[in-house]
Amino acid sequence: MGHPYGQGVVDKEASSQMREASCASPYPSLVETLARDYSQPGPLRTRDRSLVTQLTFSCDAGRCASSGLQMKSKQGEAVSVGKSIRRFLYLFLLCGFVPAVAAQDHADPAKLAQTDARPVSATPNFVRAFSSADDIRKSLHPILDRSLDIIAGPKDSEPRVEGLQSPAAIATDSSDRVFVADRGAKTVHIFDFVHGKYGLLERGNAHLGIPIALAVDGQDNLYVTDELSRTILVYDSTGKFRRTLGKLSEEESYFESPAGIAIDNATGHIYVCDMHRHMVVVLDNRGRLVAKTGKRGGGDGPGDFKLPTQVVIHDGELFVLDAGNTRIQIFDTALHFRRAINLPYADGRTGLAVDDQGNIYVSDPVVDQIEVFTREGRPLYRFDLGSLKAAYLGQPAGLWISEGSCLYVIDEQKHSVNLFQLSGQNAQHCP
Repeated sequence: MGHPYGQGVVDKEASSQMREASCASPYPSLVETLARDYSQPGPLRTRDRSLVTQLTFSCDAGRCASSGLQMKSKQGEAVSVGKSIRRFLYLFLLCGFVPAVAAQDHADPAKLAQTDARPVSATPNFVRAFSSADDIRKSLHPILDRSLDIIAGPKDSEPRVEGLQSPAAIATDSSDRVFVADRGAKTVHIFDFVHGKYGLLERGNAHLGIPIALAVDGQDNLYVTDELSRTILVYDSTGKFRRTLGKLSEEESYFESPAGIAIDNATGHIYVCDMHRHMVVVLDNRGRLVAKTGKRGGGDGPGDFKLPTQVVIHDGELFVLDAGNTRIQIFDTALHFRRAINLPYADGRTGLAVDDQGNIYVSDPVVDQIEVFTREGRPLYRFDLGSLKAAYLGQPAGLWISEGSCLYVIDEQKHSVNLFQLSGQNAQHCP
């Protein structure tokens, strides 16, 4: 029984010519398949007796150019508009579909090699967001639902603070405790997700004024930049106050406006951004001046700063966020300039962190993104944290990377901290 819409016919001569065309094609199997399909009945070829008697073409992975195309009617009748459209569609499929598939099967080896040579891209996976004691106490037994007494100290008459008000900086220690400096609450929050505990650092104590930056050394001593006293406060791993760095007298400090701080565990030296002096100052662990770089009034040359705000030490190099010059300057730990990375934007809220592979993370609270650079300063990738599943960041600000792959991001707008797992060669489990 014939096809209800008529039957398309391809004679032996035409089939032979199609096979010859397919042999000349870089994609013979697909051309032969299309030739067979064309000989089958179907609505596209209803009562169409016209034949493609000569077809030659050349294709590459990106284009198909048809040449020497002649359409003849087997019986010499005139070709209708409908038939012409159908033939055009057939040729469009032949010359458009074939190269697209072939491009997948015949990838350029040079391009593949170039792709393989790219640095490993870390994809952040959302772990959790936290902002108060409730986030750590949800699964605790009531008996265990209390602060770390040894860290929080004795109770005082002030109202208890158990939520972030204006988080400014974050750091972690070797026990995976998370410290968050809160300039609004005038305290440092301690989140211990491993042991299910929460506490405050010296709430009500006269030492701590307005904490704005944090660092932890190899012995888990906590260093706190205090904006109010313009000094560095040092606490041991149990939370007990030990000493003050940078204090010259009861009312006078060596620093004008200390900000970001970092510790070189190899030497014990402490690096502090003195923002309004436009300097980076180096102290030993007793607070004695070791070195400094920059100059009063600031500058834009190598080793000069305008409002340096953040500092990070990684693998023998010092990374300084030179916010006023919208760049990152990299030095060795002896303060010898090595290179600079220009940024699209930076201000006092911009965060800075470095992972185990030496990739540099810079937050941009204006466009709600974090941009990542290679150690040499080449843009690697960027991600919009607000678009990630289960993460609803408003304004990413302060950054911290622990274990080389656990990225903590302060959300300045929502007064919270978001934790992300970075994938990579040395990815670790984030607590």
